Amino acid sequence: MPVSRNALIRYKTIDNCLRNHYRRWTLDDLVEACSDALAEYEGIYKGISRRTIQGDLQVMRSEKLGYNAPIVVIDKKYYTYEDPDYSITNSPLSESDIGRLSEAVEVLKQLSGFAQFSEMDALVSRLEDRVSVTKHQTSPVIFFERNDNLRGLNHIRTLFEYITEKQVIKISYLPFTARQPRIWFVSPYILKEYRNRWFLLGKVKGKQDLRIMALDRIESIGMTYGETFEQLPDFHPETFFDDVIGVTKSLRDKPSEILFKIIGEQAQYVLTKPLHSSQRIVERHKNDRSITFAMKVVMNYELERLLLGYGENIQVLQPPTLAKRLRDIHQQAADLYEETL
Repeated sequence: MPVSRNALIRYKTIDNCLRNHYRRWTLDDLVEACSDALAEYEGIYKGISRRTIQGDLQVMRSEKLGYNAPIVVIDKKYYTYEDPDYSITNSPLSESDIGRLSEAVEVLKQLSGFAQFSEMDALVSRLEDRVSVTKHQTSPVIFFERNDNLRGLNHIRTLFEYITEKQVIKISYLPFTARQPRIWFVSPYILKEYRNRWFLLGKVKGKQDLRIMALDRIESIGMTYGETFEQLPDFHPETFFDDVIGVTKSLRDKPSEILFKIIGEQAQYVLTKPLHSSQRIVERHKNDRSITFAMKVVMNYELERLLLGYGENIQVLQPPTLAKRLRDIHQQAADLYEETL
């Protein structure tokens, strides 16, 4: 019988608690932690009984879900893991789990042949590789970019459900420039990933423009009652990011024609891996094999970071404001090295 989502949240919360060996955890402490987690992720505020958590501990100790968690009780009161390195997230997949994953991969492989599912190819390959590694105890052959220290990924599923249900949410958000979190009532629209970091786009109550929020800066998410979902009429998620690199963009931003020259061997790299879908060749320079490109995108922070990454191998020609901005940044960087060399 499939495990409910609420139960999985409780198991993960108990696991997080027992992995924290700097605190002693009583049964009441675990009840409180699980109640808080369900309130945060599911909007369930009725609390949890001690009997429920006792049952969860028994399930985690057993082979039912393949955890076999080494949970012990110290002084007849405090719960902990006998093995300090144990976590249910490190538990191997059961034969049943592997079978289900294999079936899912076969279905996804069939779907990936259709044009509308073409973006699933990488995901299918990754899943297939993981199933093979688990089945045959071999080393993986496919590695994807990852950041194990990235925060906020636990919010994705919760936000996905609120978005699909068009439910206004209460977010505690801590911007980089603030010392205290801000409380916003948000009508969530979409989730966006950029360079292995996730963002939520939505409308904050009382504001007229789109707000972009990094998930790793969200401290908590809660349900609201009696709030009306607000839809910005000018926001079209299917096309909103067509003219932007990254995620920084407002509804008022318009794309600009960016003209830039790539020098040396880097020109071939940019030719085979365009910086943006609008990129086109303007001129090939036979004398030094450089190429002048053009693309039409919104000027933002991510564009600057991307162009700066090419260092001495790029020259921005247009617009003058962007060329001057990058020149000033390079000059400031050179000044820093003058002070240290």
